[in-house]
Amino acid sequence: MKRLFATMAMLIAGLTFGLVAAQKADASGTNRIISTTNITKTAYMRKSAAGATYNMTGSTQNFTFAKTHSLKSYPSTTWMATQKRYVYKANGKKYLYYYVTNANKTAAGWIWHGYLKKKTNSFTNMYKVAKSKLGARYSYGANGPYNFDCSGYTKYVFKQGAKKTLARTAQSQYYSTKKVSRGNAKKGDLVFFGSSTGSISHVGIYVGHGKMIDAQNNGVTQEKIYVSWWNAVGYSRPVNFGA
Repeated sequence: MKRLFATMAMLIAGLTFGLVAAQKADASGTNRIISTTNITKTAYMRKSAAGATYNMTGSTQNFTFAKTHSLKSYPSTTWMATQKRYVYKANGKKYLYYYVTNANKTAAGWIWHGYLKKKTNSFTNMYKVAKSKLGARYSYGANGPYNFDCSGYTKYVFKQGAKKTLARTAQSQYYSTKKVSRGNAKKGDLVFFGSSTGSISHVGIYVGHGKMIDAQNNGVTQEKIYVSWWNAVGYSRPVNFGA
């Protein structure tokens, strides 16, 4: 009886060893996708110029890497990650990749996470702060965090969302920041209103597509810039969020 149990134990051990060996063999020699999930859009910068973005072509159990872009060509680009993917490479080791796209959507691909670092002063991060105050009440002279006037709001958002300190008044914010043309305006730029650049009465944050987020009489809201009751007189760029 003891001999029978010993024989069965040896058989089980052998089967287990064979299964583990088979799994290891399966994990080597091919690139395999373990999982792919969507993530909250997150801004990154390159950590190393040695990296690159890739397409992963083929089946999930046997794919190849096809290089799309070298990071050395994108020294200050903001990369927006929207997916993460775990893979086993042919060497049998597990790796984490992010799917990234640049702001202009001219470059994209999968990149090993070790080549990236989070960007702390991205427009996306600042916009989260700006939107978190939607509906907050307008109060002349208020700097937040619950009530704002127009320049108090822009000052608060840039400080909290981009670690950038702006001047207190709309006129001073215009004078103290880099001017840009309407045609070159980017998300995160300031847009100013009034009768002229020397007589500014309002400021908002440009969010793209002809819209801004600002604190006005009805509170913090997102609205169109080019309407009859606003007269845009200039744009400026307190922070260059990159392309």
